Amino acid sequence: MVTRIEDTVHPVDAPSVLGLFRSPPRLLALGEPTHGEDTLLAVRNAVFRQLVEQAGYRTVAIESDCLRGLVVDDYVTSGTGTLDEAMERGFSHGFGASAANRELVRWMRAHNDGRPPAEQVRFAGFDGPLEITGAESPLQALTALHDYLAARIGPRLLPCTAQDLDRLLGDDGRWTELDAMLNPARSAGRTAEAGRLRLLADDLVSLLDEQAPALLAAGPRDEWERACLYGRTAAGLLLYHSWMADTSEARMDRLLGLRDRMMAGNLLALAARGPVLVHAHNAHLQRRLSTMRMWQGDVRWWSAGALVSARLGEEYAFLATALGTIRHQGVDTPPPDTLEGLLYTLPEESCLVEPGRLAAALGDPPPAPRVSPWFGYAPLDPGHLADVDGVVFVKDMPDPA
Repeated sequence: MVTRIEDTVHPVDAPSVLGLFRSPPRLLALGEPTHGEDTLLAVRNAVFRQLVEQAGYRTVAIESDCLRGLVVDDYVTSGTGTLDEAMERGFSHGFGASAANRELVRWMRAHNDGRPPAEQVRFAGFDGPLEITGAESPLQALTALHDYLAARIGPRLLPCTAQDLDRLLGDDGRWTELDAMLNPARSAGRTAEAGRLRLLADDLVSLLDEQAPALLAAGPRDEWERACLYGRTAAGLLLYHSWMADTSEARMDRLLGLRDRMMAGNLLALAARGPVLVHAHNAHLQRRLSTMRMWQGDVRWWSAGALVSARLGEEYAFLATALGTIRHQGVDTPPPDTLEGLLYTLPEESCLVEPGRLAAALGDPPPAPRVSPWFGYAPLDPGHLADVDGVVFVKDMPDPA
């Protein structure tokens, strides 16, 4: 029996998405093949609202700095600050300039207004405080963790004072040295002070677990969970900086792997709180081994999605997004013999497609992946359909001008 592409199509809404699964996934990941397109974010926003209203989802997590995301979460849950401040201070990678992200935050604040905490929606960034050019100083995370523990269990059990941390951390500029990504000798990650800070961070994180009964009795669980985020971030940043100073062939494999491991740790912590819609680049959410060619050769690492899937099994689900055109970036109508070209023949502006039936419609062997003329867009590989739970297709990206 021939599978027609028309037979695989569903609307992109919460009932259709959840209809793909026996039970709602604890972590439902929606990928995107490029950043900066508000059309894709508008699809995310609509699906999240429906998941909140119809399926009890309470958190959206996006590929943005986890510490900055606390500013947005404080705004949407308690009204701390203003919408403008949340957009300016609460996002990394320039994502605060997005009109669709602004609409998401505005809707979340309006939804939460007057609701008790148990019924409120939450916002999270799940990326580390990292950019492609380097990493932030561990100062914010490490000092916040120390302050939390000092205020609740006192100084007797702490391995250091706040003054010790200040002395070891030194000037922030040595941690954020832009040349360190390409020149390991410029990194502060393997100095004696950095080594001491790693030991102290591990000790402080251990105290969060050792003293959990007292800490949870002394204050809201949200405060303890936030301290755990500070601990994961401080330890992760210090290890990341250590590998920035490395000169072996494994350096970039480890740096990319560490970033996604930090992402995975944050996602697992959010999943422990309740069901989450995750939004990030397809590459961070896929189950397959990630590969990339960089200046020193090929690198390989496991993405956050692969790491979380290994831990959660069927409670993790991944919807990969494919798109037709981004004409303002030189990405024109897809060739008809590609996955995107086949989907582009459909009349719908957006649709959800079951991957098994899409693979059958594409035939065996599957067609080669589409080739993008623009580095910022990664087409969906038809050979990876067996590793995704659904494909969201969005036809055209309008010109922002």
